[in-house]
Amino acid sequence: MKKSFAVIGLGRFGGSVTRNLIESGQEVLAIDSTEERVNEYMNIATHAVVANAQDENTLRSLGIRNFDTVVVAIGEDIQASILTTLMVKEMGVANVWAKAQNDYHARVLEKIGADRVVHPERDMGKRIAHRLVARNLLDYLELSEKFSMAEIKVQKSKFVNQTLEKLNLTGRFGVNVAAIRRSNGVVELAHSSSVVHEGDNLLVLGETRDVEHLDEKI
Repeated sequence: MKKSFAVIGLGRFGGSVTRNLIESGQEVLAIDSTEERVNEYMNIATHAVVANAQDENTLRSLGIRNFDTVVVAIGEDIQASILTTLMVKEMGVANVWAKAQNDYHARVLEKIGADRVVHPERDMGKRIAHRLVARNLLDYLELSEKFSMAEIKVQKSKFVNQTLEKLNLTGRFGVNVAAIRRSNGVVELAHSSSVVHEGDNLLVLGETRDVEHLDEKI
């Protein structure tokens, strides 16, 4: 279902969020104080405007409270990020995501009501590090400090031509298999009767240490 988003700040992170939301068929209002950046997204976003997001009247005139989600993607100006997040929440936006520069910034954003705080540079660094050291891990996403989701390639013959019920990855490794990406690219929801074939990738969820343990064994 199509939703409406406002992205405040069109740096690398905000710009990437805007492009990906548009590609997924969503409505996006792109906001930045720099005209050059706004011009870049004029023909990409649903609407793109030059505006000072630290001005409460400006945000109200843009109807910011009517958006399903607001993403505060302001870059290095921590004060502007905090002030904008606070005003957006006070205006009644139900779902606000905010980019944090560091852990201190993240704690402040959480205390003033941000519904989700993201660390794009840190999280990307972790994903790259995991892929560098992993044996069969093709993609990795940290869901929280404790839990992760990963796509792991099946390599060892003892896992091939077995049903998920027989493999019992939950009992043996503590992970749940959500889906299987077949060697032909087709993705199937995982069931106990699903058979794992050579070249398949498993989409698994669990505690990070358990996901990493499975990666070593599979």
